[in-house]
Amino acid sequence: MKVFSGHLALLGAALMALIAGCNEPEPEQPVQEELEAPQGVTLADAGLTSLSFSWSAVSGATGYAWRLTESSTAVADGIAQQTSVTVGDLKPGTAYRFAVRSTDGSRTSMWSKALDVSTLAPEPPKPEGKVQCVDAPLVLDFKGAPVLGSSGRIVIKKKDGTEVDRIDLADLASVKLREDGIYVPAATVGNDSKLHSFMDILPCAGKWRAVHCSPLRISSSKLIIIPHAGVLAFDTEYFVTIDAGVVSGHAGIADGEWPFVTGSAPASAASLRVAADGSGDFCTIQRALDYASASGCEISVAPGTYTEMLFARDKANITIKGDSRDGVKIVYPNNESYETGSGGSISSKPARGASIGKSGGRSVFLVENCDNLVLQDLTIENSFGELKGQAETIYFNSGSNAHKLTVENCSLLSYQDTFLCKGQVWVHNSLIAGHCDFVWGYPKACLFEDCEIRSRAAGYIIQARVPSVSDKGFVFLNCRLTAESGVKDGTMYLARSAGQADCFDNVVFVNCKMSPAIAAAGWYSNPAPNPATPTATSGWREFGSTDFSGNSVTGGRNALGRVLTADEASGYTSRSAVLGW
Repeated sequence: MKVFSGHLALLGAALMALIAGCNEPEPEQPVQEELEAPQGVTLADAGLTSLSFSWSAVSGATGYAWRLTESSTAVADGIAQQTSVTVGDLKPGTAYRFAVRSTDGSRTSMWSKALDVSTLAPEPPKPEGKVQCVDAPLVLDFKGAPVLGSSGRIVIKKKDGTEVDRIDLADLASVKLREDGIYVPAATVGNDSKLHSFMDILPCAGKWRAVHCSPLRISSSKLIIIPHAGVLAFDTEYFVTIDAGVVSGHAGIADGEWPFVTGSAPASAASLRVAADGSGDFCTIQRALDYASASGCEISVAPGTYTEMLFARDKANITIKGDSRDGVKIVYPNNESYETGSGGSISSKPARGASIGKSGGRSVFLVENCDNLVLQDLTIENSFGELKGQAETIYFNSGSNAHKLTVENCSLLSYQDTFLCKGQVWVHNSLIAGHCDFVWGYPKACLFEDCEIRSRAAGYIIQARVPSVSDKGFVFLNCRLTAESGVKDGTMYLARSAGQADCFDNVVFVNCKMSPAIAAAGWYSNPAPNPATPTATSGWREFGSTDFSGNSVTGGRNALGRVLTADEASGYTSRSAVLGW
């Protein structure tokens, strides 16, 4: 019994010890504290299209997640390593909400109290009434870069409230914006296209040329408004109305808030000065062409880039003379995909929304029925800028094929179809650049003398469509046939034919120096020219062609061309011999 009771005592002691052990408290686990939300969230700076924020640092935080919303929709978010962030690409005059929270990689705090903010609205410009050139652009200078809306109108009215011009932003749907800031047609303009405010009707002598245009341009902080051609009169009071929303965040300009007055007409229509800064009689060459006397006028042009297309009609003895060849540039992008055809004029101005009747064509400068036109000391560039697509700098259209054009010390730059002419033409000491049929047309005689004919890619220099077999056609005298860097040797042909039986491939090169880019065969063989077998007076011909070291290059020519004798070439060795004047 003693043994058994001893065992019971031991068992009881063990149970008591076990129970006592079970009652001991477990070791405490560390409690993970919440990361604090950032405090002191403030707007550090507000711009037209940006907002900058800052906040106080949070102990233990390694970064800060932020977000920006507009009307409960997130527009931007990110992670900041510092206690500040700047958010860009925002809309002017727009309300936003900003919040931020801290993180250490494993913990994330609650969002901070939301901060309601707004980007700056463009400060309404305060245009002042002033006397300005009748064709000067209207300029609004904002605090920051203006952003165009997609609706609303800009209207120019006379002092009595009569509307004279309108730019409707709804018409933006009909155009697309190039990188150079020029609006061009989204669909090709043809004869049946409807007139809208991103098109213009250029007037001259009672005729009209329909073209695409850019009535609005943005340059840095400036909104430039370009009235349509010929809508403003001399010595007249006007005011401009701008609807709210034309510029994002801008409340608009009401009637009477932006007045201006146009200056007086020039004293003479026989001598005019064009200067883009308003210091001349006109700011645009087109307005000067329209105003010029039909019997003769010298239009001098101050240095600058004139971003416009041109139209001249039914005028004689007009000279357009720049102050310098490189300093005066007439530049605009046009092309067959923008306006179809070589173009022509219409006899009446169509109303907005009506069919234009005839495309004004793909050239920068359309000339119709003008005799003794002189272009001197300037550059005309069709800035379409692509290899494929007809894009003339000038189309000199003489219906009688008797009118005269002189191009003296000029540069004419494009790629395909750079120079298109009819009539009797003398191009002297000038540069013609292109790559595909970049000299072409239907002239009685067109002489290029002492010129540079520059190839910009592989292709063909000339496509002649001379009306009569006895016409001199295209003649190149003492010219240099050069090539831009990258044009491979042997990839440029002197000419290719249109393959038409009703016109003639009359082309002559006399004493011209030719770069290695000119193919050894000289003339492109398909289709065959008319005549296929050249004579001394018709077809493809040359005399005295050399490389720039003076070595003859005619040895490898194909049978489609003829190498003239000195006697046969004598009829092409002077302006008087070719043109008779």
